[in-house]
Amino acid sequence: MKKLLVFGILIVFLSGCSLLEESSQMNKTAQQLATEGAAAFMNEDYKEAVKAYTDLKDWYPFSKYAILAELKIADAHFHLEEYDEAVVAYESFEKMHPRNEAVPYVINQIGMSWYKQIDTVDRDPSPAKNAMASFMRLLKQFPDSEFAEEAVAYTEACIDNIAGHELYVANFYNKTKKYLAALKRYEYIVEFYPGTEQSEIAMNKIPEVAKLVNQAEKE
Repeated sequence: MKKLLVFGILIVFLSGCSLLEESSQMNKTAQQLATEGAAAFMNEDYKEAVKAYTDLKDWYPFSKYAILAELKIADAHFHLEEYDEAVVAYESFEKMHPRNEAVPYVINQIGMSWYKQIDTVDRDPSPAKNAMASFMRLLKQFPDSEFAEEAVAYTEACIDNIAGHELYVANFYNKTKKYLAALKRYEYIVEFYPGTEQSEIAMNKIPEVAKLVNQAEKE
């Protein structure tokens, strides 16, 4: 019974400490938190920036600084190379503020968050596909934005990675004598990625592989 009483007192004491600490933090104004977040961001202390801006967003959701806090949280995650978290934060910002002037920047950053995750052609091409979709959306919705020119270049880089992955798979099928699967992949590259280096390679491969497919069917 005494142990239970002591345990109960301890819980109350710790809870009280926690409440006092939170109460102390709550005394910070929205402007103070915005200043702390900005200072941390300038000093490249992005984790601290996330904390300050998150407190600002949570405690003062209707403050004039709240929208800025949402955007800077996403930016901080991006600088921390926490790209999945950055994508979620940027997408949330766009959803909540679709008419905000920062939307072109946000769409570009979503694309860049995916672009930074692109791997070699033997890996999953999903990041390249997602990045390309974001950059193409930016070009469609905001063709005159300051990010448009770079978006074109990044789109081309994404296409190169995706086509490279398709060629890698096609060559693998060809090497392992799965000629019909290889042929279909080569034809797919030519149809959907015309003008690329991979398309030219695939076009040169098609007659050779088609011949091997015909031979296999006769056997």
